[in-house]
Amino acid sequence: MNKLLIAAALALAPATANAADEPGLDAVRAAVERFRDVEVALAEGYVRDPMNMCIAAEQMGLPGSEGAMGIHYFRPDLLGISGPPNPRVDGTGTHTDFLKPSILIYEPQADGSLELVAVENLVFARAWGAAGHKAPPTFHGVSFEHMVDDPATALDEAHMFEPHYDRHVWLFRDNPSGVFAPFNPNVTCAHHKHEEHAHR
Repeated sequence: MNKLLIAAALALAPATANAADEPGLDAVRAAVERFRDVEVALAEGYVRDPMNMCIAAEQMGLPGSEGAMGIHYFRPDLLGISGPPNPRVDGTGTHTDFLKPSILIYEPQADGSLELVAVENLVFARAWGAAGHKAPPTFHGVSFEHMVDDPATALDEAHMFEPHYDRHVWLFRDNPSGVFAPFNPNVTCAHHKHEEHAHR
């Protein structure tokens, strides 16, 4: 019996150690604090979603009460994106470090400014599998969501991306749905102007 207990403990040890190595939410918040200024994000290589979309739950066929995500700014190098959609956005990156997130999410404000509300990491399913991973990435024990478009629906569940895994972390806006939920009822796209800042 003792041998079985020891074997079980050894089997669990790597997972426990990996979880312990993950940064806490306060550490992530401190690491990305400077990106509250979107100009800093732009200077460090983040680019605005070229479609200039502010994603709300209703656009995904969900109740409006679920709220919104916001506008996404991303680092092409961390996502491994080397070109425009063909026909969908694809990449080779397997980056999952939330101290240096590949995506920043902003809520448009009434005065035209942008407020940082969340961060996100995204890895493309094909690249993740090619790297030898058998299961989705996780953060604080929560698996990334698997996003893939369903051709049987009119909606684009994957937002013009190839199948991928992603995880949101709501650091700067309280989310009653949970810190890792995809949408936030306390976020709105009501002030989004599609043409505004489209060059960024």
